Amino acid sequence: MNLLSPVTELRGVGNAKAQALARAGIFTVWDLCRHYPRAYQNRGDIMTVATAAMHCRRDGACPPSAFILTVAAEPKVSMIRRGMTLLKIRAFDDSGSVEITYFNQPFLRDVFHTGGVFRFWGRPTLEGGKVKLSSPIHEIYSPDVPLAPIVPVYPLSQGLSQKFVSGLVREALKVAAMELRDHMPPEILSDNALCTLSYALRNVHLPTDLSALENARRRLAFDEMFLLSLAMKTRRQKKASATAPAFSDTDISPLCALMPFELTGAQRRSVGEISADMSRSEPMCRILCGDVGSGKTAVAAAAAYIAAKNGYQCALMAPTEILAKQHFADLAPLFEKLHIKTAFLCGSMTAAQKKKVKESLSAPDGPLLIIGTHALLSEGVDFSRLGLVITDEQHRFGVNQRAALKNKSKGAHSLVMSATPIPRTLSLVIYGDLDVSRLDEMPPGRQKVGTFRVDESYRDRLLGFIRKQKEEGHRTYIVCPSIEEAAKKEDNPEEMVNLLLFGEDSQGEPPLKAAVQYAEELRERLPDLEIGFIHGRMKTQEKDSVMDAFARGELSVLVSTTVIEVGVNVPEATLMVVENAERFGLSQLHQLRGRVGRGRAKSYCILVSDSKSEKSRQRLDIMCKTNDGFKVAEADLKMRGPGDFFSQDGNFRQSGGVEMPFSSGITDEGLLSSAVEAAVRIAESDPDLSDPRHARLLVIVSKMHSNSESSIS
Repeated sequence: MNLLSPVTELRGVGNAKAQALARAGIFTVWDLCRHYPRAYQNRGDIMTVATAAMHCRRDGACPPSAFILTVAAEPKVSMIRRGMTLLKIRAFDDSGSVEITYFNQPFLRDVFHTGGVFRFWGRPTLEGGKVKLSSPIHEIYSPDVPLAPIVPVYPLSQGLSQKFVSGLVREALKVAAMELRDHMPPEILSDNALCTLSYALRNVHLPTDLSALENARRRLAFDEMFLLSLAMKTRRQKKASATAPAFSDTDISPLCALMPFELTGAQRRSVGEISADMSRSEPMCRILCGDVGSGKTAVAAAAAYIAAKNGYQCALMAPTEILAKQHFADLAPLFEKLHIKTAFLCGSMTAAQKKKVKESLSAPDGPLLIIGTHALLSEGVDFSRLGLVITDEQHRFGVNQRAALKNKSKGAHSLVMSATPIPRTLSLVIYGDLDVSRLDEMPPGRQKVGTFRVDESYRDRLLGFIRKQKEEGHRTYIVCPSIEEAAKKEDNPEEMVNLLLFGEDSQGEPPLKAAVQYAEELRERLPDLEIGFIHGRMKTQEKDSVMDAFARGELSVLVSTTVIEVGVNVPEATLMVVENAERFGLSQLHQLRGRVGRGRAKSYCILVSDSKSEKSRQRLDIMCKTNDGFKVAEADLKMRGPGDFFSQDGNFRQSGGVEMPFSSGITDEGLLSSAVEAAVRIAESDPDLSDPRHARLLVIVSKMHSNSESSIS
């Protein structure tokens, strides 16, 4: 057996289990080694009964904990109803006693004998002044036989259990111990005080203590940053041999003369960087990062104008019809005044309309500015002389869409726009094969949005404030983290965690507000207001219809999920309410806040959170202190690591996305920078990775290149 052997060669893996493992993305022994825990149970941190009682009284809920308890008496088994038994035992430590119950496990009476000592793991509750545990995990305890202090908790798919996956990982690690060779050059390990890959893999799965777990995490986080940077750097060098049209006429003064405002210094600087790129025959690969309202569209218009002046087409692709229509409404009149033909293409157009637009795109005298959605990527869309592709919010397009765009734009310059302000250190990694232009200056007159954090006790006042906005002719967004209320899940001790590697624990946090149910609740409490809701599962036409009604003023309140995060411009909206604000990343909250403050009226953002986490409160307070998106992003990086930039849905593994689970939890900017610098040094000294010392790196990077269509850039 080796690391590439299929999991079916492991004991206990038949067809059914192999299918369940495949659903979790596990096909080989090596996949098992890299199926990292999502969190841990710190069973070595023992809580006393008295401490548990104190916590429960103070907070109303206790975190999952470990206890060393002695069984006080023989278990009692009773029949609650037909087919259900209840086993009760009483156990104690030096500080107090606990009542422990198990359902439908009568066989445990042969396990728990009077005087037996066990380590229990579960979530304690306090009822009638007594501490209770329901169906906790139990292990026989002996001072002479140490138990694992830190137990991994893995992501599961249907048909898998923690015990089964944990056992398979142990077997996979045995194979890795014999076969695995470290790809990292020894001098890099030494310079950065990093452990070996073998040590890191073993201790991320089976840590001997917290120090070993932290060492493993640092090494694996460094690996992620280093390998991604190296792959991007070497890929960029390969791209340098490609050719694109060189635009000689880069004068944008005719366009600027028609604009109702002057470009800011940051916009002029970015236009200069873009025009310099497009004047060369090497394809431009640039990202334009700018805060909400910083004027990215004006810069994109300048780039499109340069392409058109030189006789080439520009395709501007947006992720939603709402945003695409907004871009067309803003830019088409300007370009028509400059005698530049424009066109629009989206999925909701009729077949006849689409056919007419498609035919015009390939005609010699066809439109030079084409704005649309992913419909621009569809079959039958052929450009006659495509010279520039502008993609707005590219991370919102799927892998296949990004690949289709690249196939249609071979030999064209590429400009990506992102409204997520990204710290300099991080942008080196995420966009390592792109040049970065930053709009770090806001246009004059842009409203500062007053931001406040409140809890549930402010609910009545908040509803009154929403009504006041309506009375003053303004509108309100309310954003909820989920679409519909989830069914309440019973506590499962196997899934409980109290030690997280990748962020904050949501266990014990307030229940999530759901858009559908909350909209109905608001209609009852505010019957005099027109309230609508939208979410991502609705059809495009339904969403557009509701958004249009909100924009026209037919709705005064719009309850939504984060589907309104991008591409909504309603100047009359003056209030943004974010429910369960602790569940959102700071950069995402900043994006949502940017939906208001677009008109002349004073605007507000209210962050509603009942979280008891001090860290969550600190993060939300940052939003209240600054409106500077770059400062928000820097703070998010320091407090949470770069997870927000790599994961759009809260998951650590995304199909076609960048898998960075360890970097997502790292807050050490120095480690990230060192990884990037080490990769750059190797790429510059050995661009082909032909040095025998880099043979293993070559294998990994070549595989990353072969999957390059799945990368973020």
